Parts: sequence; C-alpha cells; structure tokens
Amino acid sequence: MMLQFQPQLMSSGTVLCLGAHCDDIEIGCGGTLMELNRRCPGMRFVWVVLSGDAVREQETRAAAAALLDGANVSVEVHRFRESFFPHSGAEIKEVFESLRSRISPDLILTHHLGDRHQDHRVVAELTWNSFRSHAVLEYEIPKYEGDLGQPQVYCPIPAAAVDLKIDTLLRCFPSQRARQWFDAELFRGHLRLRGVECNSPSRYAEAFHGRKIVI
Repeated sequence: MMLQFQPQLMSSGTVLCLGAHCDDIEIGCGGTLMELNRRCPGMRFVWVVLSGDAVREQETRAAAAALLDGANVSVEVHRFRESFFPHSGAEIKEVFESLRSRISPDLILTHHLGDRHQDHRVVAELTWNSFRSHAVLEYEIPKYEGDLGQPQVYCPIPAAAVDLKIDTLLRCFPSQRARQWFDAELFRGHLRLRGVECNSPSRYAEAFHGRKIVI
C-alpha cells in the first residue's frame, strides 16, 4: 500500500522531531519539515537530539535555523554516548518521559524501527513506547548497514527545497564531511529514488514508514 503524505495540520500544531545524532533529523526528514513549515505557517517544531557534543550541537542548531528560517523552532541536544544507546536505555527513557509530560505533538518524526544502527533503533523503540496515541512517521537514514526498506508514506519535495536541504547538510556539518557517505550525490540520489516511487511532480521525495495510521 502506498499513501501520499499531504499534511493538513493546523497552523497551531506541534511537530516533534527525534534523532539519535546531530544530522539524523536533517538527513531523514529535513525536506518534509520545510514542506510542513511552508504549508502550515505558525507550526511549532521541537527538535530533540539524544547524542551530540558542543561542536555538533552548534551544527544542528545552525541546520535547524537554515531549514526552518523564521519558524517557531526549539532545539535540545543531550549528551548520551554515541553507539552505546542500548546500554543507556533507562536514562534515555527518562528523557522520553519528560518529553511526554511537556509535549503533546500532532506529529512525531522519528527513526525507523527496522534500522540496524543500535542508537537509531533505541530511539524508535522508545518513541513507540512513550507516545501511544500520536501520529508517528519513521524516517530513513541511508548508510553502510543497507537497511532501507519499502516505505509507505511519501512527501514530494520541491527542487528548491532539495537544493537547500543538501546545501544545509554540507555547509552546517563540517565535522561530517570526511565521512565516505556524506556527500551531495548520496543525498540527492536517495531523494530522487523516492521521488520515482511516488511519481513526484518535482522528481524528488522523502519517504516514511507509517506503522500505524488511524483515519
């Protein structure tokens, strides 16, 4: 089944974006966040990253500001040890419980439950464990593990937003530029592939796993 994501959220709605690491949200759903901001001005975006040092925190704050220029965005970056999330589960769970007590989002964007990266998977599991009455979409991160699946929900991304997303990733995350996979070719290719799958008018799209959709 293929569902095309056409966000019609109220302008006063809240989107909770969850990422294990700085740059995950930007890679996984940066274009969709720009579309939500364009279609529903006045929305609130809560950007929560579980692992990042001072340098990477500044990178993700700059990226959030670039992607959602002028929007109501709050960014919080925690300091859990990268690659060790399964061993810090109780402490990370406390962060999720705090989020649930403070925020009742209209939409949650989080990692895919089938993601083979251990940190990503813990974030996805705790999302579903903590937010049981909310709309949740799971985004994708292309990487070495080769775990891209068959998503069901698509958000077509205009070409200009694609360019801004890629430019933001390359400009705002200098700490990641040495990584073999962190380049414009990968980011554009992934967006182009998902654009083919949903017949996007712009040729590009981001895709999500919609595990539970209540109509």
